[in-house]
Amino acid sequence: MAAARTGADVRFHAAIGDDAAGLWIREQLSRDLDASHLTMLALPSDRSTIIVDVRGENLIVTGASCAAAFDPLADGGFATSIERGDIVVMQGNLLPDVTTACLQAARSAGAMTILNPSPLAVGSTPCMDAVSLAVVNAGEAEQLTGTGDAAAAARELIRQGADSAIVTLGAAGCLVADREGRIDRFAAPKVDVVDTSGAGDVFCGCLAGCLAAGISLAAAARIAVRAAAISVGRPGTLGSCPDRQEMKILMETTEAETA
Repeated sequence: MAAARTGADVRFHAAIGDDAAGLWIREQLSRDLDASHLTMLALPSDRSTIIVDVRGENLIVTGASCAAAFDPLADGGFATSIERGDIVVMQGNLLPDVTTACLQAARSAGAMTILNPSPLAVGSTPCMDAVSLAVVNAGEAEQLTGTGDAAAAARELIRQGADSAIVTLGAAGCLVADREGRIDRFAAPKVDVVDTSGAGDVFCGCLAGCLAAGISLAAAARIAVRAAAISVGRPGTLGSCPDRQEMKILMETTEAETA
């Protein structure tokens, strides 16, 4: 959703259940992006229950039967839809082997691959060899690398195979590291936090959309931090994502600052 609102042409591959929730998901997504690649399974649609505390922090409990049964490569549609120069974003919802296979297929097709392994299962070690850009939060960074130092964790993800790495730091913004050893930090605007649910998705979607528009990684990360800051000031997930006009203003003003 966030990627589409940057102006990117987005094709969404996922599984929905054969129930009212699945129909609602398709309808909502179709308002912003190409939802024709959604696969309906004879299962209940995946749902999340989000508990938000007084600080706006959240605890998420998710039913993921559709995600656990879904393989985008099974019918060939995912692989054949990828073109050289595309950006493919994968998250941690699918089974690890499926995610790795999708990343490898995308990389082989000439796409840039972004891996945001959330939700990250305990003990999970995603393969970084086919990852152009790894995006993790501070907790995931520590779980994957064994260090609580964000810069060191980003370097370790690159050592594991990723070309670049971003560690999101909540109210502190984010850190961007590349294979040449450069580390950039981008602060987040100060906002009154209402609900952090979906902020990571907004960050990743906005980041991918900006990169698709030819914006540099540094500028894209700065824009994504600001988009996520807008989202945490609002309740919910879909409803908290900046709209197209807000994204346009963020992209134009941030690019002007970095020009």
